[in-house]
Amino acid sequence: MGKERESSKNAKRDAGLTLTDKVSGASWELQTPTKADGKSLAQATSVLYEVPITNNTIPAVKFKEMSADPRPGSREEDESTKGLRVYDPAFQNTAVCYSKITYINGDLGILRYRGYPIEQLAEKSTYLEVAYLLIYGELPSKEQHDSFVHEVMHHTFVHFNVAELMRNFNYDAHPMGMFLSGISALSTFHPDANPALAGSNLFIRNETVRNKQILRLLGKTPTLAAAVAGAAAALYGPLHGGANEAVLRMLEEIGSTEKVPLFLNEVKERKRKLFGFGHRVYKSYDPRAKIIRKIAYEVFEVCGRESLIDVAIELEKRALEDEYFVKRQLYPNVDFYSGLIYKAMGFPTDMFPVLFAIPRVAGWLAHWKESLEDKEAKIWRPRQVYVGPGVRSYIPMELRESSDKNVIKID
Repeated sequence: MGKERESSKNAKRDAGLTLTDKVSGASWELQTPTKADGKSLAQATSVLYEVPITNNTIPAVKFKEMSADPRPGSREEDESTKGLRVYDPAFQNTAVCYSKITYINGDLGILRYRGYPIEQLAEKSTYLEVAYLLIYGELPSKEQHDSFVHEVMHHTFVHFNVAELMRNFNYDAHPMGMFLSGISALSTFHPDANPALAGSNLFIRNETVRNKQILRLLGKTPTLAAAVAGAAAALYGPLHGGANEAVLRMLEEIGSTEKVPLFLNEVKERKRKLFGFGHRVYKSYDPRAKIIRKIAYEVFEVCGRESLIDVAIELEKRALEDEYFVKRQLYPNVDFYSGLIYKAMGFPTDMFPVLFAIPRVAGWLAHWKESLEDKEAKIWRPRQVYVGPGVRSYIPMELRESSDKNVIKID
């Protein structure tokens, strides 16, 4: 009996830590965590920290409370005494806000708007009805829908001077650059809705002005000045909004189904890039791609079959049968077929990013409106981990070492 008590005491001493769930009352005894040098963490900091878990998230600012003496080899620029920071390149596992708008499960290929599966909305709803849902939170009644559609259509007119601006671009100007400039220009026609002139909290305190801007923007597909111009600019380029443009150019370069195997081999050898496959979030088949693939064939029945569709089908088929692409979770995304649809409808390739940006305005507005109503919202200003040189003294040019290492050369 004495040995059992002694054994129990030793076990408790070895456990070191007792964790208790404040909600359920359940407790766990754990061994004292140790570092590589064998010292316990308790000896290093003498402090245990309690971090709440809400909605499967922990508040990152809690890590600022966790500080200890600088470790050997640490630098002044690490600011060790100011607490820990979370290093998360590209925000792969960082949530910046609570949102009720969109739910995405990339592993299972799930996308829902305000709880409604995207498949149902694509089949049964309309763009403006979904825009209302995204922005105001619920599907509209018939009265709400009719009023909303009327107001949006009422704001489709564009000022003559804006049209004149668009005509004065160079003949070979990219449509996306023209689109961005048009957005910025439209903002100057409504000084009453400019926070710089009417007050920084204009859209927070005045719901009428906010709704009017929403209607203007949905109707004209620009107007919310720099905010939308910045969002549209984020779409510019082959890796995001311009990806459908890049997909079409890729298919044109491949040219025929016979050349698909050679192209895929060059992709695996890193000689070529495969556009329209893979997604930062979706790790299975993009649910939007399934919808748009079906729509592509409906468009072809009306506009005629696009010749590159055979190349696209062969490319998709072979990629999904190739272990190299399957292992890397490279499935077709929404850009893969959208470019073919635009081309079949007669749009120039350069217009694709603009067409991609226009429907996204509804989503941008929904998040903008939600952020204005969020009492915890702050300026998004992510930190960086500085790994550059420590403090240095300025050296006059005549005393610096001669070097042509970083001489800028222009052909």
